[in-house]
Amino acid sequence: MGKIYFDHAATTPIDPKVLEAMLPYFKKDFGNASSLHSFGQTAQNVVLAARDQLANFLQAKPTEIIFTAGASESDNLALQGVIKYYLESAKTEDQKYNHLITTAFEHPAILETAQALEKVGVKVTYLKPNSAGLIKPEQVVKAINDNTVLVSIMYVNNEIGTIQPIAEIGKLIKEINQQREKQKQKKIIFHTDAVQALNFCNCQVDWLGVDLLSLSGHKIYGPKGIGVLFVKKGTTIKRIIHGGQQEYGLRAGTLNTPGIVGLGKAVELLSDKAKQEMINQRIRKLRDKLVREIMAKIPQTKINGDLKNRVPGNINFRFKNVEGESILLMLDLEGFAVSTGSACASGSLKPSHVLLSMGIPQEEAHGSLRLTLGKDNNESEVKKFIEILPKIIKKLRKMSPLK
Repeated sequence: MGKIYFDHAATTPIDPKVLEAMLPYFKKDFGNASSLHSFGQTAQNVVLAARDQLANFLQAKPTEIIFTAGASESDNLALQGVIKYYLESAKTEDQKYNHLITTAFEHPAILETAQALEKVGVKVTYLKPNSAGLIKPEQVVKAINDNTVLVSIMYVNNEIGTIQPIAEIGKLIKEINQQREKQKQKKIIFHTDAVQALNFCNCQVDWLGVDLLSLSGHKIYGPKGIGVLFVKKGTTIKRIIHGGQQEYGLRAGTLNTPGIVGLGKAVELLSDKAKQEMINQRIRKLRDKLVREIMAKIPQTKINGDLKNRVPGNINFRFKNVEGESILLMLDLEGFAVSTGSACASGSLKPSHVLLSMGIPQEEAHGSLRLTLGKDNNESEVKKFIEILPKIIKKLRKMSPLK
């Protein structure tokens, strides 16, 4: 058995059908989609087709699909773009709308953007999840004030896989907006980072009640370097990248035609609901086997996050008296690719901000291990992992100064 990949939340392998769809646009049909000649029009046509595929998947309008270089850019455009609209308004009364609500366990693309906005005078409220890794809708409502203009809550946490009640929050924000309209106050715009949700959750934007939604190609067996920001018609938002009128004037830059084609194909494959449910049931079965066996074989093991309100592919353990980085390195020597948390923070020796926000002590948070399964994983891989991991934990605990 070769190397075994259990880190699909970091990135997924590209689906062969996606790669096949992309290949002509690297060489034969290489035109710039903004060009008026036939090469450009060929590229423009496939971009339009992909835009339709994304719109159908999200149940949105094609003109509401904004292609970006990835979800980090989409998140930046969502937060900076909305706040910029109000901070730069010529109307003094509009400039008071400078309050953002988000969570303490967002992806760094949201957290670091929010922190940057604080430096220019934006007020930010960071909601803490409960010990199960969940945000309650009433927390959001309680945090809203007269200056609130934007709420950004991630759909699925990238480290612990918990599913947030986005549709419930969206419904409550809609009710608040109806009251604000009567009082001639600005609408609260609702954004969700849905990067980790697309494989497993309903992402129809009207059902969720969102105005903005970020997604990324490489988390759904598509290419890296391509993402989308859904922008509901009428949403008050300004561009943050200048240099052209592409993407309805919201995002300058030559369109990544092969990436866009690949992303369109990836969401087309996801649109087969019956097939996707079969895949997810099989992944859940493998995940549940992992949980049962590891919890039975390794004492002093805990699950991080709620096991019920969680995507099927994610499991996040923490082991007492052992460092997660040491487990990762020893598993890598055995041929397993896993994670201690977000890939974006993998260069840091600090414990996971996600686990700390849930109230997990720092010494325990250091012992976390994230496994994220994908559609190509199988039972023999899981069995091998169940055989290897207890031996590694036992060895590390013998060596540990934490005992």
